[in-house]
Amino acid sequence: MITREEIEKVFANQLSRIQSQAVRDKVVEIYIEACKRGKWESMEDIRKVPFTLLTDCKGVNFLEHTIAVTEGAYALAKAKMDTYAKLPYEINMDRLVAGGLLHDVGKLMEIEPDGKGGYRKSHAGKCARHPISGAILAAQMGADDELVNTIACHAKEGDGRPQVVETVLIHQADFATFNPLVMLSKGTLIQ
Repeated sequence: MITREEIEKVFANQLSRIQSQAVRDKVVEIYIEACKRGKWESMEDIRKVPFTLLTDCKGVNFLEHTIAVTEGAYALAKAKMDTYAKLPYEINMDRLVAGGLLHDVGKLMEIEPDGKGGYRKSHAGKCARHPISGAILAAQMGADDELVNTIACHAKEGDGRPQVVETVLIHQADFATFNPLVMLSKGTLIQ
């Protein structure tokens, strides 16, 4: 069973940026529950999971992707806050970091080992993509509506839907990590 301490250790730098202890606790609780529902038994097992089944990840795993997206969204928010003379909207940094950490938490229920050394969509993953399953889990665990929005709307499910600004930043960071790999596999990434 994956423990609170293990989740807190993996995401220590990101969790330390969340000012609200209640929000930090909620992020960790949601991760622990997703690991239970996905039947993940150790962090070492999760470290082997590719961050997507849609393209060759070139060795980038789920945890690395989650941290990169969180850091990318955070850096983009900080750049705007530090550069704009007057930011035309407020960015909730606790929500941004929590949403970055949780944006793909549904993948812990969407992806499973295939029994041959690889990974496949689980039955749950075939029924609902990770933005939906992750948002449902977060809502069931008591996350507020705005945090649920960052999970539900970070991918194509959010196209054309109302979004909090943190969702927009997470979406951009997410696709900045995903699109180059897709382009690389298609031979359209100029290097």
